Amino acid sequence: MISFENTENAFKAKTNSELTRSYWLFKLISNPLLVKSGAKFSSLLLNLGFKKIIKRTIFKQFVGGENIYDCSETIAQLAKYNIGTILDYSVEGKESETDFDNCLNETLETIKKAKNDSNIPFCVFKVTGLARFDLLVKKSDKNYTLTSQEDTEWQKVTHRVYTICKTAFDSQQAIFIDAEESWIQPAIDDLANQNMATFNKTKAIVYNTYQYYRHDRLEYLTQTIKNGKSNGYHIGAKLVRGAYMEKERKRATELNYTSPIQINKQKSDDDYNAALKLCVNNIDVMGICAGTHNEKSSLLLVELMQQKNINPNDKRIYFSQLLGMSDHISYNLSLNNYNVAKYVPYGPVKEVLPYLIRRAQENTSVKGQTGRELNLIMTEKKRRATRK
Repeated sequence: MISFENTENAFKAKTNSELTRSYWLFKLISNPLLVKSGAKFSSLLLNLGFKKIIKRTIFKQFVGGENIYDCSETIAQLAKYNIGTILDYSVEGKESETDFDNCLNETLETIKKAKNDSNIPFCVFKVTGLARFDLLVKKSDKNYTLTSQEDTEWQKVTHRVYTICKTAFDSQQAIFIDAEESWIQPAIDDLANQNMATFNKTKAIVYNTYQYYRHDRLEYLTQTIKNGKSNGYHIGAKLVRGAYMEKERKRATELNYTSPIQINKQKSDDDYNAALKLCVNNIDVMGICAGTHNEKSSLLLVELMQQKNINPNDKRIYFSQLLGMSDHISYNLSLNNYNVAKYVPYGPVKEVLPYLIRRAQENTSVKGQTGRELNLIMTEKKRRATRK
C-alpha cells in the first residue's frame, strides 16, 4: 500500500539547503497577517527592489521560471522522478486584444514545446487570458443578449479557444481549460463542451475543469458524461476542489443570491470523491486528472483503479499537484508507477505575483495545509540528521 508518510521519497529531489528554504517559506506563509500585508503591498515591494528576494524564495518554490525556456531545468528535475510537467502561463488580469493575442501565442508555444517533450503530458490555459472578464460575465448571463459589437468580440474569443484546441488536437497533446469564478463559468463550460465535441472523438484531448467546492458540479459532470456518450465524444475531466471560495461567498452575500459553495468541507470532499468514482466507472469514455492535495482522495483513486484492474500507468488517469506543494503525494505516487504531473506556472515576476499571492492565501486559508507541509519538512530534516 502507498504511504504518504514516507518523507524520504517525498523530498528525494531536495538538498538540505532547499529543504531549509522551504521550511522557512512555509513558516512565513503560515502567518495570515504577513500574507495579507504582502498581497496589499506586493507592487510596492517590487518597486523597492525586492524582486531578487521574491525570485529566490516564493517564486523559486512555486514557479518554473520567467519564460518557457527557464522551465527546462524544472521539467528535467521532475522527469528524473517520473513526474510530468503541466506548463501554465500564469499571467492574469489583462484586458486588451493585444494581451489576449499574446496569451494565445504563448499557449501555442507551450503546446509546441510539449509536442516534442514526453515529460509534458498536458498544457493549460485560462479563458480570462483570452477574453475580457466583463464579456464573460455577460455571455454567462442567460438573461443578457450581447450587442453586435460584443458578439463580434465574442467570436474572436471562440476563435482563440478553437485555435488552441485544434493545435492541441493536431499535436495529439492534451489541453486543460481551467475553471474560474462561478459567474463566468457558464461561458467557459460552453467553450469547453463545444471543443470536446469537436476534438475528443476517439480520446480526451480537451479537458474541462470541475470545481467541487461548488454544490452543483457533481450533477453537472454527470450530465456532461451523458451528453458525451449520446453524441459520441470523450470527456476530459480535471477534478479540483477550487480556488475562489472566499470571493464566491462574498459576492453571493453582496448581491443577495444563493451561494454556489458547499455548506461545509465534508460536502466538498464527498462530492469530489463521488466524482472520482463516477469518472472511473466511465473510464472507457474519459480522461481523468485528479488535481488534489488531499491524501484520502488520492488513495481513493488508487483503490478505485485497483478495483477496476486499471494499470497504475494507464495514460487515461493522472494525479496532479502544484509545484512546490504536496510533494509527499506526488513523489510517493510516481515512485509506485502512477502517472503524476506537477502544475508548473511561469511568467515574469511582476506578472506572476497575483498567482503567488493566491497560493500563499490558499495555504493560510485551507485548514492544516501549511502545518502539514511544515510537519513533513521537519520530519525529513530529523530523519536526515539522525542518519548522519
